Amino acid sequence: MNPTNITLEKFGYPATLIKQYTRWALLLRPQQVTIGSLILVCLDKANAFSEISSDSFIELAVVIREVETNLSQLFSYEKINYLMLMMVDPDVHFHIIPRYSNAREFHSQQFLDHSWPGPPNLKLGNEITQSTQHELQGFLKNSWKSLD
Repeated sequence: MNPTNITLEKFGYPATLIKQYTRWALLLRPQQVTIGSLILVCLDKANAFSEISSDSFIELAVVIREVETNLSQLFSYEKINYLMLMMVDPDVHFHIIPRYSNAREFHSQQFLDHSWPGPPNLKLGNEITQSTQHELQGFLKNSWKSLD
């Protein structure tokens, strides 16, 4: 792992870790734009998508299949958005935002997609307690199925 990956640190690694891959780390996004919002961080020392290793590109296909399969089974998303913004956080990473036309419920809390059907607005999220965040992270980590 790149020891200077400040993007991992910003998004709460290792406490928010869902799954550690060889070249990627999948994290629960602390701010839940929609239920199941994740952060996928490349572990290569790379500040541009073109700088990641060939092995990281290959593994990315596996990771994306797992993300889409698991989030579909767990929350029945209707669309999924991958945002590679990298305006503030320098390391290669994606914000993964599952999209929903209707509310979803987790531990008696209703989660909305405030900007459906338009582009996701990262500033409009679902307020969750630290306890709910911890429960959601544990649920995803324990439910996550590998496809290999």
